[in-house]
Amino acid sequence: MKLLYSKASPYSSKVRMAAHLCGFELDCVVTDTAAEGADLVENNPVGKIPTLVLDSGEALFDSRVICEYLDRASGNLLIPQTLEAWTRTKRVEALADGMTEAAIATLYEVRYRPEEKRHQPWVDKQWRRAHRALDALEREVAQLPAEPNLAHFAVASDLGWLQLRYPGSFETRNPALAVWFERFFADNPVYEPMRPQG
Repeated sequence: MKLLYSKASPYSSKVRMAAHLCGFELDCVVTDTAAEGADLVENNPVGKIPTLVLDSGEALFDSRVICEYLDRASGNLLIPQTLEAWTRTKRVEALADGMTEAAIATLYEVRYRPEEKRHQPWVDKQWRRAHRALDALEREVAQLPAEPNLAHFAVASDLGWLQLRYPGSFETRNPALAVWFERFFADNPVYEPMRPQG
């Protein structure tokens, strides 16, 4: 299978970690979404990464859909199947990805909008969303099992992106989360190369 991805993308990072756990080797192809290259848009009309091209030639997109596919294809190695564990795993994934979506919105406001058109109250609202999610994640990670699953990968990937783009933005405010983040990679060094990188 071929993964169209970006090294900095937290969603690509999550998929790569998930694929490793599920035992799938991916042909990872660095893809520039701004260029809207044929390989990307022919496989994903939305033009976003990650996009997973299956051996059949069919494509899957959106990291959550890709991870669900990897889980099913592996016989549920990624997502716990008891109702309580499934609920926690998917809630944590949604919190982590929601935090990143809010933080990405602030980055795009600065990167793509002229300074005179930026709306600070909107940026502040996105940061409030991100901080509420981080506070919730700090409580949630304490309840995660020792063995990594999708929830671990979502949190590790999203915090890795936040640390890459906004260094120091959560480490002081959420010290327990920062400790969890460092410990995850220390305890699972195989995933270190898959964390978001600039």
